[in-house]
Amino acid sequence: QVHLVESGGDSVQAGGSLRLSCAVSGFNWMSRPWCMGWFRQAPGKKREMVATIDNQFLKTYQNSVKGRFTISQDKARSTIDLQMSDLNFDDSGMYYCASDRRWAYCVGDSLQEHNTDWGQGTQVTVTQ
Repeated sequence: QVHLVESGGDSVQAGGSLRLSCAVSGFNWMSRPWCMGWFRQAPGKKREMVATIDNQFLKTYQNSVKGRFTISQDKARSTIDLQMSDLNFDDSGMYYCASDRRWAYCVGDSLQEHNTDWGQGTQVTVTQ
């Protein structure tokens, strides 16, 4: 089973930047297709997709983060990273790394709660 550990969360002023990393273990990147992503959850709100990436390096983003966030894979470090810039208050929340258990490219129903492994989360707080 894949193991995911997030890091990089912090408190930052609006307009600032952060880089989150998800350390991925228990998985051989070359062995099969994969779909992974970053989600976030603010207090009192549902967990929402922020960005996804698969082994074809197809990337998708929530509309509110397009042009500000970049998801990438670092094969050498075995991480899925999320570079975030021009942060605003609405970007605050617990950020979770996710891996689809079905080992396929990202498609419309990928990374649903019941088909996904999750990390423990890392907190991002944007102050005004």
